[in-house]
Amino acid sequence: MILEKLREVVCKCNKELPDNDLVKMTSGNVSGRDPETGLVVIKPSGYTFSELTPAHMVVVDMDCHVVEGNLKPSTDTDTHLYVYRHRPDVFGMVHTHSPYATSFAALGQSIPACLTASAMLGGDIPVGGYAPIGGADIGQEIINKIGNALAILMQNHGIFTIGSSPEHATKMAIEVEEIAKITHLAMQRGKPILLTKDQIKYMIDLYQNEYGQR
Repeated sequence: MILEKLREVVCKCNKELPDNDLVKMTSGNVSGRDPETGLVVIKPSGYTFSELTPAHMVVVDMDCHVVEGNLKPSTDTDTHLYVYRHRPDVFGMVHTHSPYATSFAALGQSIPACLTASAMLGGDIPVGGYAPIGGADIGQEIINKIGNALAILMQNHGIFTIGSSPEHATKMAIEVEEIAKITHLAMQRGKPILLTKDQIKYMIDLYQNEYGQR
């Protein structure tokens, strides 16, 4: 079995999605790109998260040809591959329909940076226009609209996050939903106080250079 370690990581990250209430039933997916071969490991289409094992993960090349795996890859595979082809810095990607963040997507609204945690994702979380699933259209819209952010809302659809690894992208997906929930609750009580550009810049530097263990 090729890319055994990456399969284990991607499988574990996929299981994190329902554990953190980011998906229901079989929707949503996590992928990871191997930096040496360029091959991508992704969740199989329509497969129950609780039953996933590393062996169920599907390995595809950048042309969406199955290299190894007995199951059909996610219907979002073309979206993931488009992003990987156009963002050489990205090695992990996550798609969810987490409810609070998706409520902003349903309104076609970005999530404003009113929390210091927003800096983890680059500040405001942008929103992309509507694009049909199952092809590269969503990937094109992500590349066109995501900018320097690590997450994007897709109108009428859900959330995509990117990262330096599958674990990083999964952490960002969890953070997006927490930020969306708090922002939503704040909006019910009044108008949230937005961070300034300087405040966001300071927090981005802190998260990138000081936060956590080295």
